[in-house]
Amino acid sequence: MNNKSQSLKIFFILPLFFLLLSSNLFSQEKVIDQVIAIVGKNIILQSDIETQYFQYRMQGSIEGSETTVKCKILENLLFEKLLLNQAEIDSVEITGEDVEQNMDRKFRYYIAQFGSQEKLEEFYKKSVIEIKEEMRDLVRDQMLIENIQQDITSNSKITPSDVKSFFKKIPADSLPLINSEVEIGQLVKNPPINIAEKLIIKEKLKSLRDRIIKGESFSTLAILYSEDPGSAKNGGELGLTKRGELYPEFEAVAFNTKKDEISEIVETKAGFHIIKLISRKGEYINVRHILIRIKPSPYDMANAQHYLDSIAGLIHSDSITFEKAVVKFSDDPSKINGGLLINPMNGTIKFEVDQLDPKVFFIIDKLEVGGISNPVIYENEEGKQAYRILYLKDRTNPHRANLIDDYNKIQEWALEEKKQKVINKWISSKILKTYIKINKEYWNCDLRNDWIK
Repeated sequence: MNNKSQSLKIFFILPLFFLLLSSNLFSQEKVIDQVIAIVGKNIILQSDIETQYFQYRMQGSIEGSETTVKCKILENLLFEKLLLNQAEIDSVEITGEDVEQNMDRKFRYYIAQFGSQEKLEEFYKKSVIEIKEEMRDLVRDQMLIENIQQDITSNSKITPSDVKSFFKKIPADSLPLINSEVEIGQLVKNPPINIAEKLIIKEKLKSLRDRIIKGESFSTLAILYSEDPGSAKNGGELGLTKRGELYPEFEAVAFNTKKDEISEIVETKAGFHIIKLISRKGEYINVRHILIRIKPSPYDMANAQHYLDSIAGLIHSDSITFEKAVVKFSDDPSKINGGLLINPMNGTIKFEVDQLDPKVFFIIDKLEVGGISNPVIYENEEGKQAYRILYLKDRTNPHRANLIDDYNKIQEWALEEKKQKVINKWISSKILKTYIKINKEYWNCDLRNDWIK
């Protein structure tokens, strides 16, 4: 766990969300761009370094002088480009389907962090589809980088003896502090959408469709009435999208609609739409749409709350355990996992408290281990309102790392150190065989590898 062995890890592959955030905010600052380094056929621009530095500055995670941090960022980028260069040499392929699935997983997490898809789109003033279009190449590169890195370290193994040896090498006064972690479950009730509510929405859309057919502007009505915040401001226009990126029901109609034709009403998970085809080029289309979201009535929301109140009563009276209640009553797919939430940042059921949605934290913070909350309203991944009971399965107290309570973490650290040694050896070998050129402005950087030849 020494600083040198971890230094590349600190700056390696920034989370997509923060890159997206920084690139949006950083675009407000003007940078005179120039090529800082070349690795094989891949270039590193001044703006690449400045954007990442701006991100660290915004997060308040800068340690050291600006020059020191930028030198570390440069070495991180050199490593990434070296991995990308190897991916090109090895002809590594990432399918479009794999990229889309990866992005979908990431955006489910980002949407959860914002609270809903609408809030994320409102923040960026773009639809999720537009954001994905901008980030697709970045995600593909990240996947190539991860693919090559995993290949390099695939034979790295570690034994219990290695773990103990690694732990003993850490000075007692340098043992990491393990933050408090929690395990959380949920039991969800999705209020039904009654037919009356659907009929009201359909009638509203039918009225809008009639107005458009009679000559009113589709774009104007989309701005006024569409409930898709990402596209409404653009007159409902989604931009050029590839087949497979939209809801299947939406695509089935959109790809069979003639230019400037107004579709009949289409139902998807998001709600009800009417669609106008702007253009089609093979497997790509550009359309305008007006979306009216399906919302449960106050009556159905109240019924969902009462339903969960009765289940909470059964749990409190020990008539049923939370785990069994989840399997029997929950409407969420997490029921197959006992209702336990998965931390998308590490793929485990453990969350550090600062990784939790603040709304979840304030509820969980008041519970004893084994306790459940009252039914609370929230928005699910589809942006629809529902109720859930939260359950605090476990909570650890902050403490210094030890082999009894934190063996798995220490095992991960020991394995990462071993992998880092393998990576450093690989870097040294590849530097000798790869064309690398670095701008003289960065020759004074204290780099861990001999990048400057």
